[in-house]
Amino acid sequence: MAARLVAIVTMLAILAGCGGRPIGVMTPTGQLMQGTSPVNLLVATTRAPSDDKAILFGGERGTGLKVDAITVSIPPAANRTVGQVQWPKKLPADPLKNFTTVSVEPITSEAESRSWIKSHSFKSKRVLVFVHGFNNRYEESVYRFAQIVHDSGSDVMPVVFTWPSRASVFDYNYDKESTNYSRDALEETLTRLAKDGSVNDVTIMAHSMGTWLAVEALRQMAIRHGRVYPKINNVILAAPDLDVDVFARQYASLGKERPKFTLFVSQDDRALSLSRRISGNVDRLGQIDPSAEPYRCQLESAGITVLDLTKLKSGDNLNHGKFAESPEVVRLIGDRLIAGQTVTDSDVGLGEAIGAVGIGAAQTVGTAASVVVSAPIAVFDPRTRENYGRQVERLGRSVGNTVGSVGDTATSVVDPQALGTGSGGGTDCTVAGNRGKSECRDR
Repeated sequence: MAARLVAIVTMLAILAGCGGRPIGVMTPTGQLMQGTSPVNLLVATTRAPSDDKAILFGGERGTGLKVDAITVSIPPAANRTVGQVQWPKKLPADPLKNFTTVSVEPITSEAESRSWIKSHSFKSKRVLVFVHGFNNRYEESVYRFAQIVHDSGSDVMPVVFTWPSRASVFDYNYDKESTNYSRDALEETLTRLAKDGSVNDVTIMAHSMGTWLAVEALRQMAIRHGRVYPKINNVILAAPDLDVDVFARQYASLGKERPKFTLFVSQDDRALSLSRRISGNVDRLGQIDPSAEPYRCQLESAGITVLDLTKLKSGDNLNHGKFAESPEVVRLIGDRLIAGQTVTDSDVGLGEAIGAVGIGAAQTVGTAASVVVSAPIAVFDPRTRENYGRQVERLGRSVGNTVGSVGDTATSVVDPQALGTGSGGGTDCTVAGNRGKSECRDR
Protein backbone atom coordinates (compact mmCIF):
# COMPACT_ATOMS: atom_id res chain seq x y z
CA MET A 1 0.00 0.00 0.00
CA ALA A 2 2.81 2.41 0.91
CA ALA A 3 4.56 1.78 -2.40
CA ARG A 4 1.33 2.38 -4.29
CA LEU A 5 0.76 5.67 -2.42
CA VAL A 6 4.30 6.82 -3.20
CA ALA A 7 3.78 6.00 -6.89
CA ILE A 8 0.54 7.98 -7.00
CA VAL A 9 2.05 11.00 -5.22
CA THR A 10 5.04 10.87 -7.58
CA MET A 11 2.76 10.80 -10.61
CA LEU A 12 0.73 13.71 -9.22
CA ALA A 13 3.92 15.69 -8.79
CA ILE A 14 4.85 14.99 -12.40
CA LEU A 15 1.41 16.04 -13.59
CA ALA A 16 1.49 19.19 -11.49
CA GLY A 17 4.84 20.08 -13.00
CA CYS A 18 3.22 20.17 -16.43
CA GLY A 19 0.93 23.07 -15.49
CA GLY A 20 1.86 26.75 -15.67
CA ARG A 21 -1.09 27.68 -17.89
CA PRO A 22 -1.66 31.43 -18.22
CA ILE A 23 -4.83 32.97 -16.82
CA GLY A 24 -6.76 36.16 -17.43
CA VAL A 25 -6.93 36.01 -21.23
CA MET A 26 -10.69 36.42 -21.63
CA THR A 27 -10.70 40.23 -21.70
CA PRO A 28 -12.04 41.11 -25.18
CA THR A 29 -9.73 43.10 -27.45
CA GLY A 30 -12.71 44.36 -29.45
CA GLN A 31 -10.91 44.05 -32.77
CA LEU A 32 -9.75 41.45 -35.26
CA MET A 33 -6.29 42.18 -36.67
CA GLN A 34 -5.61 41.69 -40.37
CA GLY A 35 -3.97 38.33 -41.09
CA THR A 36 -5.55 36.58 -38.13
CA SER A 37 -8.45 34.12 -38.33
CA PRO A 38 -11.63 34.32 -36.23
CA VAL A 39 -13.35 31.28 -34.71
CA ASN A 40 -16.89 31.93 -33.49
CA LEU A 41 -17.96 29.69 -30.61
CA LEU A 42 -21.05 29.17 -28.52
CA VAL A 43 -19.89 28.39 -24.98
CA ALA A 44 -22.25 26.79 -22.45
CA THR A 45 -21.15 26.30 -18.85
CA THR A 46 -22.25 25.18 -15.40
CA ARG A 47 -19.36 27.05 -13.76
CA ALA A 48 -19.89 29.89 -11.31
CA PRO A 49 -19.09 33.36 -12.73
CA SER A 50 -15.84 34.97 -11.60
CA ASP A 51 -15.64 38.50 -10.26
CA ASP A 52 -12.63 38.93 -12.55
CA LYS A 53 -13.88 39.63 -16.08
CA ALA A 54 -10.51 38.55 -17.45
CA ILE A 55 -11.35 35.03 -16.22
CA LEU A 56 -15.16 35.06 -16.73
CA PHE A 57 -15.80 31.71 -15.00
CA GLY A 58 -13.84 29.92 -12.30
CA GLY A 59 -13.77 26.33 -11.11
CA GLU A 60 -16.67 26.36 -8.67
CA ARG A 61 -20.16 25.13 -9.46
CA GLY A 62 -22.72 27.66 -10.62
CA THR A 63 -26.50 27.59 -10.68
CA GLY A 64 -28.18 26.92 -13.97
CA LEU A 65 -26.76 26.94 -17.50
CA LYS A 66 -25.01 30.08 -18.75
CA VAL A 67 -24.18 30.67 -22.42
CA ASP A 68 -21.86 33.15 -24.15
CA ALA A 69 -20.98 33.76 -27.79
CA ILE A 70 -17.20 34.12 -27.97
CA THR A 71 -14.91 34.99 -30.87
CA VAL A 72 -11.30 33.82 -30.63
CA SER A 73 -8.53 35.16 -32.87
CA ILE A 74 -5.96 32.68 -34.26
CA PRO A 75 -2.51 33.98 -35.31
CA PRO A 76 -1.36 33.75 -38.95
CA ALA A 77 -0.19 30.31 -40.08
CA ALA A 78 3.42 31.52 -40.40
CA ASN A 79 3.50 32.30 -36.67
CA ARG A 80 2.10 29.09 -35.25
CA THR A 81 2.28 25.29 -35.26
CA VAL A 82 -0.77 23.24 -36.18
CA GLY A 83 -2.07 21.36 -33.15
CA GLN A 84 -0.84 23.92 -30.63
CA VAL A 85 -2.49 26.78 -28.75
CA GLN A 86 -0.21 29.79 -28.83
CA TRP A 87 -0.60 31.09 -25.27
CA PRO A 88 0.75 34.56 -24.49
CA LYS A 89 3.81 34.77 -22.27
CA LYS A 90 2.58 38.11 -20.99
CA LEU A 91 -0.55 40.24 -21.19
CA PRO A 92 -1.85 41.93 -23.19
CA ALA A 93 -1.37 39.27 -25.84
CA ASP A 94 -0.07 39.96 -29.35
CA PRO A 95 -2.78 38.79 -31.83
CA LEU A 96 -0.12 38.15 -34.49
CA LYS A 97 1.62 35.66 -32.22
CA ASN A 98 -0.98 34.52 -29.67
CA PHE A 99 -4.56 33.40 -29.36
CA THR A 100 -6.70 36.29 -28.16
CA THR A 101 -10.32 36.87 -27.19
CA VAL A 102 -12.00 39.28 -29.59
CA SER A 103 -15.50 39.43 -28.12
CA VAL A 104 -17.74 37.95 -25.42
CA GLU A 105 -21.50 38.35 -25.79
CA PRO A 106 -23.86 36.86 -23.16
CA ILE A 107 -26.74 34.80 -24.56
CA THR A 108 -29.59 35.27 -22.10
CA SER A 109 -32.46 33.35 -23.68
CA GLU A 110 -33.22 30.36 -25.91
CA ALA A 111 -34.47 32.76 -28.56
CA GLU A 112 -31.09 34.54 -28.61
CA SER A 113 -29.35 31.18 -28.79
CA ARG A 114 -31.46 30.07 -31.76
CA SER A 115 -30.83 33.39 -33.49
CA TRP A 116 -27.06 33.07 -33.00
CA ILE A 117 -27.07 29.48 -34.31
CA LYS A 118 -29.09 30.48 -37.36
CA SER A 119 -26.76 33.37 -38.19
CA HIS A 120 -23.59 31.31 -37.70
CA SER A 121 -24.64 28.00 -39.28
CA PHE A 122 -22.49 26.52 -42.02
CA LYS A 123 -23.80 25.03 -45.25
CA SER A 124 -23.71 21.57 -43.68
CA LYS A 125 -25.87 22.74 -40.76
CA ARG A 126 -23.63 20.49 -38.69
CA VAL A 127 -22.80 21.22 -35.05
CA LEU A 128 -19.74 19.95 -33.16
CA VAL A 129 -20.07 19.92 -29.37
CA PHE A 130 -16.83 19.70 -27.39
CA VAL A 131 -16.70 18.52 -23.76
CA HIS A 132 -13.29 19.05 -22.15
CA GLY A 133 -11.52 16.83 -19.67
CA PHE A 134 -10.06 16.87 -16.17
CA ASN A 135 -7.91 19.76 -14.90
CA ASN A 136 -9.14 22.47 -17.29
CA ARG A 137 -9.79 26.14 -16.80
CA TYR A 138 -12.57 27.89 -18.66
CA GLU A 139 -10.21 29.67 -21.06
CA GLU A 140 -8.29 26.46 -21.73
CA SER A 141 -11.39 24.66 -22.95
CA VAL A 142 -12.39 27.63 -25.13
CA TYR A 143 -8.96 28.13 -26.71
CA ARG A 144 -8.28 24.41 -27.17
CA PHE A 145 -11.55 23.90 -29.04
CA ALA A 146 -10.96 27.00 -31.14
CA GLN A 147 -7.62 25.43 -32.13
CA ILE A 148 -9.22 22.09 -33.02
CA VAL A 149 -11.94 23.71 -35.13
CA HIS A 150 -9.48 26.00 -36.94
CA ASP A 151 -6.82 23.35 -37.58
CA SER A 152 -9.29 20.70 -38.73
CA GLY A 153 -10.91 23.05 -41.24
CA SER A 154 -14.24 21.59 -40.22
CA ASP A 155 -17.46 22.79 -41.82
CA VAL A 156 -19.22 22.94 -38.45
CA MET A 157 -20.71 25.35 -35.96
CA PRO A 158 -18.67 24.85 -32.76
CA VAL A 159 -20.24 24.59 -29.31
CA VAL A 160 -18.17 24.22 -26.13
CA PHE A 161 -19.66 22.70 -23.00
CA THR A 162 -17.38 23.50 -20.07
CA TRP A 163 -18.09 22.06 -16.63
CA PRO A 164 -16.68 23.09 -13.21
CA SER A 165 -13.07 21.96 -12.93
CA ARG A 166 -10.75 23.40 -10.30
CA ALA A 167 -7.82 22.89 -12.69
CA SER A 168 -5.76 21.07 -10.10
CA VAL A 169 -4.43 17.53 -10.32
CA PHE A 170 -5.21 17.19 -6.60
CA ASP A 171 -8.94 17.78 -7.19
CA TYR A 172 -9.66 14.67 -9.26
CA ASN A 173 -12.66 13.65 -7.16
CA TYR A 174 -14.13 17.17 -7.16
CA ASP A 175 -13.86 17.29 -10.94
CA LYS A 176 -15.44 13.83 -11.28
CA GLU A 177 -18.41 14.88 -9.14
CA SER A 178 -18.67 18.08 -11.18
CA THR A 179 -19.29 16.01 -14.30
CA ASN A 180 -22.24 14.37 -12.53
CA TYR A 181 -23.41 17.81 -11.40
CA SER A 182 -23.40 18.95 -15.05
CA ARG A 183 -25.15 15.94 -16.58
CA ASP A 184 -28.62 17.54 -16.75
CA ALA A 185 -27.23 20.73 -18.26
CA LEU A 186 -25.37 18.90 -21.02
CA GLU A 187 -28.47 16.87 -21.82
CA GLU A 188 -30.42 20.15 -22.01
CA THR A 189 -27.81 21.67 -24.33
CA LEU A 190 -27.87 18.65 -26.63
CA THR A 191 -31.68 18.60 -26.62
CA ARG A 192 -31.86 22.27 -27.64
CA LEU A 193 -29.47 21.65 -30.51
CA ALA A 194 -31.27 18.51 -31.65
CA LYS A 195 -34.60 20.39 -31.74
CA ASP A 196 -33.22 23.46 -33.53
CA GLY A 197 -34.46 23.73 -37.11
CA SER A 198 -31.15 25.29 -38.21
CA VAL A 199 -29.27 22.13 -37.19
CA ASN A 200 -29.24 18.94 -39.27
CA ASP A 201 -26.56 16.95 -37.49
CA VAL A 202 -24.82 16.94 -34.09
CA THR A 203 -21.41 15.40 -33.38
CA ILE A 204 -20.14 15.17 -29.81
CA MET A 205 -16.40 15.13 -29.17
CA ALA A 206 -15.37 14.58 -25.55
CA HIS A 207 -11.95 14.27 -23.96
CA SER A 208 -10.69 12.43 -20.89
CA MET A 209 -13.06 12.81 -17.90
CA GLY A 210 -15.45 14.72 -20.14
CA THR A 211 -16.24 11.44 -21.89
CA TRP A 212 -17.97 10.26 -18.70
CA LEU A 213 -20.16 13.35 -18.76
CA ALA A 214 -20.94 13.00 -22.46
CA VAL A 215 -21.90 9.32 -22.32
CA GLU A 216 -23.90 9.80 -19.12
CA ALA A 217 -25.86 12.68 -20.68
CA LEU A 218 -26.67 10.50 -23.71
CA ARG A 219 -27.61 7.58 -21.46
CA GLN A 220 -29.93 9.83 -19.48
CA MET A 221 -31.48 11.14 -22.71
CA ALA A 222 -32.08 7.60 -23.96
CA ILE A 223 -33.73 6.57 -20.69
CA ARG A 224 -35.88 9.70 -20.60
CA HIS A 225 -37.03 9.62 -24.24
CA GLY A 226 -36.57 6.00 -25.21
CA ARG A 227 -33.71 6.84 -27.58
CA VAL A 228 -30.95 9.32 -28.31
CA TYR A 229 -32.26 12.11 -30.54
CA PRO A 230 -31.73 11.10 -34.19
CA LYS A 231 -29.77 14.24 -35.07
CA ILE A 232 -27.01 13.15 -32.67
CA ASN A 233 -25.29 10.86 -35.14
CA ASN A 234 -21.66 10.75 -34.11
CA VAL A 235 -19.77 10.50 -30.80
CA ILE A 236 -15.97 10.82 -30.64
CA LEU A 237 -14.34 9.84 -27.34
CA ALA A 238 -10.71 10.96 -27.08
CA ALA A 239 -8.56 9.36 -24.37
CA PRO A 240 -11.75 8.30 -22.56
CA ASP A 241 -11.28 8.14 -18.79
CA LEU A 242 -13.98 5.49 -18.50
CA ASP A 243 -14.06 2.19 -16.65
CA VAL A 244 -14.42 -0.37 -19.45
CA ASP A 245 -17.08 -2.35 -17.58
CA VAL A 246 -19.13 0.76 -16.83
CA PHE A 247 -18.88 1.93 -20.45
CA ALA A 248 -20.28 -1.41 -21.60
CA ARG A 249 -23.37 -0.82 -19.46
CA GLN A 250 -23.70 2.79 -20.57
CA TYR A 251 -23.44 1.82 -24.21
CA ALA A 252 -26.11 -0.86 -23.87
CA SER A 253 -28.45 1.69 -22.25
CA LEU A 254 -28.38 3.86 -25.38
CA GLY A 255 -30.69 1.43 -27.17
CA LYS A 256 -30.56 -0.08 -30.63
CA GLU A 257 -30.58 3.20 -32.58
CA ARG A 258 -27.47 4.68 -30.99
CA PRO A 259 -24.97 7.12 -32.51
CA LYS A 260 -21.81 5.91 -34.21
CA PHE A 261 -18.93 5.79 -31.72
CA THR A 262 -15.26 6.42 -32.51
CA LEU A 263 -12.56 6.03 -29.85
CA PHE A 264 -9.05 7.51 -29.71
CA VAL A 265 -6.87 5.34 -27.47
CA SER A 266 -3.20 5.25 -26.52
CA GLN A 267 -1.57 2.60 -24.36
CA ASP A 268 1.17 5.03 -23.26
CA ASP A 269 -1.32 7.55 -21.80
CA ARG A 270 0.26 8.43 -18.45
CA ALA A 271 -2.75 10.37 -17.16
CA LEU A 272 -4.97 7.32 -17.62
CA SER A 273 -2.37 5.16 -15.89
CA LEU A 274 -2.88 7.32 -12.81
CA SER A 275 -6.65 7.18 -13.17
CA ARG A 276 -6.49 3.40 -13.38
CA ARG A 277 -4.55 3.22 -10.13
CA ILE A 278 -6.99 5.36 -8.19
CA SER A 279 -10.07 3.73 -9.71
CA GLY A 280 -9.73 0.14 -8.55
CA ASN A 281 -7.11 -0.92 -11.11
CA VAL A 282 -9.78 -1.53 -13.76
CA ASP A 283 -8.81 -0.87 -17.39
CA ARG A 284 -9.62 2.61 -18.67
CA LEU A 285 -11.27 2.65 -22.08
CA GLY A 286 -8.72 5.11 -23.47
CA GLN A 287 -5.78 2.83 -22.71
CA ILE A 288 -6.94 -0.52 -24.09
CA ASP A 289 -5.16 -2.48 -26.81
CA PRO A 290 -7.87 -2.81 -29.49
CA SER A 291 -5.96 -5.62 -31.22
CA ALA A 292 -6.07 -7.82 -28.11
CA GLU A 293 -8.92 -9.92 -26.80
CA PRO A 294 -11.48 -9.55 -25.45
CA TYR A 295 -11.61 -5.99 -26.76
CA ARG A 296 -10.89 -6.76 -30.42
CA CYS A 297 -13.94 -8.94 -30.89
CA GLN A 298 -16.21 -6.99 -28.54
CA LEU A 299 -15.59 -3.65 -30.24
CA GLU A 300 -16.06 -5.16 -33.67
CA SER A 301 -19.35 -6.73 -32.65
CA ALA A 302 -20.55 -3.41 -31.23
CA GLY A 303 -19.66 -1.54 -34.42
CA ILE A 304 -17.24 0.80 -32.65
CA THR A 305 -14.26 2.22 -34.56
CA VAL A 306 -10.98 2.63 -32.68
CA LEU A 307 -7.95 4.71 -33.63
CA ASP A 308 -4.89 3.53 -31.71
CA LEU A 309 -2.47 6.45 -31.34
CA THR A 310 0.10 4.60 -29.23
CA LYS A 311 2.87 4.92 -31.84
CA LEU A 312 2.04 8.54 -32.57
CA LYS A 313 4.50 11.06 -31.15
CA SER A 314 3.31 14.41 -29.85
CA GLY A 315 4.48 17.32 -27.74
CA ASP A 316 2.26 16.17 -24.85
CA ASN A 317 4.50 14.67 -22.17
CA LEU A 318 1.54 12.78 -20.72
CA ASN A 319 0.43 11.41 -24.12
CA HIS A 320 -3.10 12.42 -23.09
CA GLY A 321 -3.88 15.05 -25.73
CA LYS A 322 -2.62 13.41 -28.93
CA PHE A 323 -6.01 13.76 -30.64
CA ALA A 324 -5.71 17.56 -30.62
CA GLU A 325 -1.96 18.01 -31.04
CA SER A 326 -1.34 15.73 -34.02
CA PRO A 327 -1.92 17.45 -37.38
CA GLU A 328 -2.79 14.08 -38.91
CA VAL A 329 -5.47 13.33 -36.35
CA VAL A 330 -6.89 16.84 -36.42
CA ARG A 331 -7.23 16.64 -40.20
CA LEU A 332 -8.86 13.24 -39.90
CA ILE A 333 -11.38 14.70 -37.46
CA GLY A 334 -12.20 17.48 -39.89
CA ASP A 335 -12.13 15.49 -43.12
CA ARG A 336 -14.02 12.36 -42.15
CA LEU A 337 -15.21 11.84 -38.62
CA ILE A 338 -17.24 15.03 -38.16
CA ALA A 339 -18.72 14.52 -41.61
CA GLY A 340 -20.09 11.21 -40.37
CA GLN A 341 -17.92 9.14 -42.70
CA THR A 342 -16.22 5.90 -41.76
CA VAL A 343 -12.45 5.94 -41.37
CA THR A 344 -12.13 3.08 -43.85
CA ASP A 345 -14.31 2.08 -46.77
CA SER A 346 -14.44 -0.64 -49.41
CA ASP A 347 -12.02 1.14 -51.72
CA VAL A 348 -9.20 1.97 -49.32
CA GLY A 349 -5.71 0.58 -49.79
CA LEU A 350 -4.54 -2.65 -48.26
CA GLY A 351 -2.70 -0.87 -45.46
CA GLU A 352 -5.93 0.61 -44.10
CA ALA A 353 -7.88 -2.56 -44.77
CA ILE A 354 -5.80 -4.61 -42.37
CA GLY A 355 -6.06 -2.12 -39.58
CA ALA A 356 -3.09 0.24 -39.80
CA VAL A 357 -2.85 3.51 -41.65
CA GLY A 358 -0.46 6.41 -42.04
CA ILE A 359 -2.94 9.24 -42.48
CA GLY A 360 -2.23 11.19 -45.65
CA ALA A 361 0.23 8.64 -47.02
CA ALA A 362 -0.31 7.00 -50.40
CA GLN A 363 -1.67 3.48 -50.03
CA THR A 364 -0.10 1.15 -52.59
CA VAL A 365 0.54 -2.56 -52.81
CA GLY A 366 4.27 -1.96 -52.56
CA THR A 367 3.99 -0.10 -49.25
CA ALA A 368 1.14 -2.04 -47.66
CA ALA A 369 3.32 -4.40 -45.62
CA SER A 370 5.53 -1.62 -44.29
CA VAL A 371 2.51 0.49 -43.38
CA VAL A 372 1.24 -2.30 -41.14
CA VAL A 373 4.50 -2.36 -39.24
CA SER A 374 5.34 1.32 -39.01
CA ALA A 375 2.12 3.35 -39.26
CA PRO A 376 1.74 5.73 -36.30
CA ILE A 377 -2.08 5.48 -36.34
CA ALA A 378 -3.73 2.07 -36.25
CA VAL A 379 -7.36 1.99 -37.35
CA PHE A 380 -9.63 -0.76 -36.07
CA ASP A 381 -12.89 -0.55 -37.94
CA PRO A 382 -15.87 -2.96 -37.87
CA ARG A 383 -15.58 -3.33 -41.65
CA THR A 384 -11.93 -4.31 -41.57
CA ARG A 385 -12.43 -8.10 -41.85
CA GLU A 386 -14.62 -7.72 -44.92
CA ASN A 387 -12.23 -5.24 -46.54
CA TYR A 388 -9.21 -7.39 -45.74
CA GLY A 389 -10.64 -10.43 -47.46
CA ARG A 390 -11.65 -8.49 -50.55
CA GLN A 391 -8.28 -6.75 -50.88
CA VAL A 392 -6.22 -9.92 -50.42
CA GLU A 393 -8.32 -11.76 -52.98
CA ARG A 394 -7.94 -8.87 -55.41
CA LEU A 395 -4.18 -8.61 -55.04
CA GLY A 396 -3.41 -12.32 -55.10
CA ARG A 397 -1.75 -14.95 -52.97
CA SER A 398 1.68 -13.36 -52.95
CA VAL A 399 0.43 -10.29 -51.17
CA GLY A 400 -1.71 -12.44 -48.94
CA ASN A 401 1.36 -14.38 -47.83
CA THR A 402 3.25 -11.17 -47.19
CA VAL A 403 0.67 -9.87 -44.78
CA GLY A 404 -0.39 -13.22 -43.38
CA SER A 405 1.65 -12.69 -40.25
CA VAL A 406 -0.53 -9.75 -39.28
CA GLY A 407 -3.78 -11.59 -39.88
CA ASP A 408 -4.77 -11.26 -36.25
CA THR A 409 -4.56 -7.48 -36.55
CA ALA A 410 -6.81 -7.71 -39.57
CA THR A 411 -9.62 -9.27 -37.53
CA SER A 412 -9.84 -6.08 -35.59
CA VAL A 413 -12.13 -4.96 -33.44
CA VAL A 414 -17.49 -5.09 -26.76
CA ASP A 415 -19.60 -8.21 -25.42
CA PRO A 416 -22.86 -8.50 -27.40
CA GLN A 417 -24.71 -8.77 -24.10
CA ALA A 418 -22.89 -5.83 -22.57
CA LEU A 419 -22.69 -3.59 -25.61
CA GLY A 420 -25.68 -4.84 -27.55
CA THR A 421 -25.86 -6.08 -31.13
CA GLY A 422 -23.63 -3.86 -33.23
CA SER A 423 -23.55 -2.95 -36.89
CA GLY A 424 -20.37 -4.86 -37.71
CA GLY A 425 -22.23 -7.28 -39.92
CA GLY A 426 -19.28 -9.52 -40.75
CA THR A 427 -18.85 -11.42 -37.50
CA ASP A 428 -20.48 -13.05 -34.52
CA CYS A 429 -18.87 -12.69 -31.12
CA THR A 430 -19.27 -14.87 -28.05
CA VAL A 431 -17.86 -13.73 -24.73
CA ALA A 432 -17.67 -15.43 -21.35
CA GLY A 433 -17.92 -12.58 -18.87
CA ASN A 434 -17.01 -8.95 -19.40
CA ARG A 435 -13.35 -9.70 -19.91
CA GLY A 436 -13.41 -13.45 -20.46
CA LYS A 437 -12.36 -15.49 -23.48
CA SER A 438 -13.97 -14.41 -26.72
CA GLU A 439 -14.26 -15.76 -30.21
CA CYS A 440 -14.93 -13.95 -33.48
CA ARG A 441 -16.05 -16.02 -36.43
CA ASP A 442 -17.35 -15.30 -39.92
CA ARG A 443 -21.09 -15.59 -40.39
